[in-house]
Amino acid sequence: MINFRTDLALERRDIYKKANNISDEVDGLETQEEMLGEDIKITRVKVLNENGEQAIGKKKGNYITIDIKNIKVAGEDDIQKASEAVTKELKTLLANLIGAQDDILVVGLGNLYVTPDALGPKVIQDIDITRHLLTYMPDVLDKDTRPVSAVSPGVLGTTGIETVEILKGIVDNIHPKLIIVIDALASRSIERISSTVQIADTGIIPGAGVGNTRKELTENTLGIPVIAIGVPTVVEAATIAADSLDLFIQKLQQEAKSNDFLNSLQEENKYEMIKEVLAPEDYNFIVTPKEIDELIENMSSVVARGINFATQK
Repeated sequence: MINFRTDLALERRDIYKKANNISDEVDGLETQEEMLGEDIKITRVKVLNENGEQAIGKKKGNYITIDIKNIKVAGEDDIQKASEAVTKELKTLLANLIGAQDDILVVGLGNLYVTPDALGPKVIQDIDITRHLLTYMPDVLDKDTRPVSAVSPGVLGTTGIETVEILKGIVDNIHPKLIIVIDALASRSIERISSTVQIADTGIIPGAGVGNTRKELTENTLGIPVIAIGVPTVVEAATIAADSLDLFIQKLQQEAKSNDFLNSLQEENKYEMIKEVLAPEDYNFIVTPKEIDELIENMSSVVARGINFATQK
């Protein structure tokens, strides 16, 4: 079985294709690509059936990957353009699942005090909350305003309560029609760290990408549709080593210092080779870049704005 160790459906598709020498599309998957200007690429992967589910280990549904270049140096206009891409994709999913004024609960997973895991709580701070205003101050809002509430339930280590248990209690009491969950993800690509947004209409299994799986947050467990929005913030040390080795080989080839060994090494699965070396010594760390504070701030703005514009007309 392929060890994906990534939360991104697009990466899982690419890994599966490479492992099985597939040049066309994977049976059970459908993929579309779209460019928005020069800096934003949208890839929509649809898992059509059980074959697709087994191939990439993701449930049947839609997985939208938005890759954003130069987010480290993003200005206000760049953040706005990226958030508009999130809004567009999210609006399409919402229109297929609920009515224009149905209640939405936004949930920010993660730990505010651990920067790579702080995306969810930071997004919640910038969500436009309207549910209480519609109850107590209806005159200050348009009549077609959608009720939106939000919560950041914390993590099991500090609450002692599984997130799904907290959300079940909230759902039973306030009766939202849909949940939007925001969480930090793991990736198999260094360049995707805090520069990619994945939107899925299949819910989420928190911690799956870093081997710390919690109970799933899906329609099966919560009784209402769950849209998951995630941003990769960490990679494994083995991934960094494998990607670095790729760059090293490319440099040697450019300088005409390549040989048969280097050529063959580039075609092999270096990730698994390196992981086998690191894992027994507990050296296969989960790593995040030194600029993570600024990256999280930028991406939390992108996601929060995307949600705010998508949930209201």
